[in-house]
Amino acid sequence: MTGDGGARRITVLGAALAPDHRELIAGAGLVLGARRHLEAAGVRPERALVLGPLAPALDRLAELLAGPSAAAAPQADAVVLASGDPGFFGIVRALAERFGPDALDVRPGTSSVAEAFARLGLPWDDAVVVSAHGRDPRTAFNICRSRRKTAVLTAPGAGPAELGAALLATPGIARRLVVACDLGGADERVERVTPAEAAARDWPGVHVVLCLAEDGVGVGSMRSVAGWPGPQFGPDTAEAGWALPEERFEHRDAMLTKAEVRALVLARLGPRLGELVWDVGAGSGSVAIECARLGAAVVAVERAEDGVRRVRSNARAHDVDVSVVHGSAPQALAELPTPDAVFVGGGGADLPDIVAACARRARRTVVVTLAAVDRVPTVRAALLASGFTAEGTQLQASRLSPLPGGVSRLAATNPVFVLWGTRLPDPDPESPVASSTEPPAEPPIEPSIEPSIEPSAPLSGDTL
Repeated sequence: MTGDGGARRITVLGAALAPDHRELIAGAGLVLGARRHLEAAGVRPERALVLGPLAPALDRLAELLAGPSAAAAPQADAVVLASGDPGFFGIVRALAERFGPDALDVRPGTSSVAEAFARLGLPWDDAVVVSAHGRDPRTAFNICRSRRKTAVLTAPGAGPAELGAALLATPGIARRLVVACDLGGADERVERVTPAEAAARDWPGVHVVLCLAEDGVGVGSMRSVAGWPGPQFGPDTAEAGWALPEERFEHRDAMLTKAEVRALVLARLGPRLGELVWDVGAGSGSVAIECARLGAAVVAVERAEDGVRRVRSNARAHDVDVSVVHGSAPQALAELPTPDAVFVGGGGADLPDIVAACARRARRTVVVTLAAVDRVPTVRAALLASGFTAEGTQLQASRLSPLPGGVSRLAATNPVFVLWGTRLPDPDPESPVASSTEPPAEPPIEPSIEPSIEPSAPLSGDTL
């Protein structure tokens, strides 16, 4: 492993004022940290570097480590003052990438996430932890929509207000928020709010937000894998995998996507944790529910009232959260948050218009199933006109069916066309084609490194 620092040491302190750390700080040639950490540790200005932009701080460290050893710094060439556990969404990653792990002596404190759950008396080995600091906030929003126990490390522009608004945009996803600030400090605050209350307030600073199911205490069952391990480790081991049998869903007159077709649809949609999928013309909701089981946040759009009821019933039966919108596409799509992938089922005369509306919004892919061969060309044309590829196949499965005498026959299912498209890269960001196909995005966040106490000190660790 290569690095700039050789064998010389950088000590990273997650609890800067611990008694045995004062000698390390006093003997360091350079001490880096947020301004308040440096002041609390009494670091003299000539040895202090207030952390701000990452690159200059790392360059300064590299200069120190490349220079001759100073008698005044026998224990460590540099000390980095952080908060909590600096190896958990903190400065350790950037330091290890630049100088190599062998150059680091990391002495962590307690993670802000652990502190936040401790205030509620809850375990957190079953929680998903996501950072929105310097990252696209959609990932955090979608994980909060799909998972019932999430901790979010926030940042300006991706804080409690934005998270609350994102949850309100997907009706039927019932969540409660716990906003924690300055944990362990003199100004510690732990507030319980609804998404609507969070969205209506200003939240200065950086927080840890716990997003929890509204209707549960959050304890969860015993587990062997932390975080969200996927459906294969769920409580119902009979449902491991995907493309579940049709009998696992309530439906009307076998009007649902068959398991064999669903398997290909899921493969092309690629639902995953942190992404949002639309199921347009959801019917029984079988595709929506399978996407939710694979970790995605899901919005199901269904125009029939009895279909809406079935989707909700099936979601409860499979213990997943699906936001169900009662309405007709494309009108019902206008106010929905931007999807990563869209599934369109059915085959009415307005199918090409619906596909075009979905393609204008989809960030990554659109998948369509239909029975009528006559509509294949118009659906392909809608995908191509929206800046997508247009591929497809026709599926017809024949299932083994028992006959008297212990023998079997092949029972054919109806043939189905599966079409899919992937968004093409913009050929020219300034061109009319590029501007017309680019999906709307939520406001970006300025790039930064890991979360910190102060927005001006992005290297100080994971906690408040």
